[in-house]
Amino acid sequence: YFADERTLDRLEGDGRIAFRYCDAAGNTDADANPNGSQRNIAGIYDETGRILGLMPHPERLAEPALGGTDGAAMFSSLVRALH
Repeated sequence: YFADERTLDRLEGDGRIAFRYCDAAGNTDADANPNGSQRNIAGIYDETGRILGLMPHPERLAEPALGGTDGAAMFSSLVRALH
């Protein structure tokens, strides 16, 4: 993710950063950031909070046939939240 500092500060201030790249301990250092996104941002919400944009692709790990199921939890929680 890339944006100017003013936009990044606004996203932070509005609480619109949904996800950050981090390691298993929750550290958001450069080693945990696979693509160099600013402030380790992996996902943001729009101004309404109803639209989420994210860089990681959890659908790539949602089925065992695809190589793993780590991403399935995200989809399961979305389904539960919508019902």
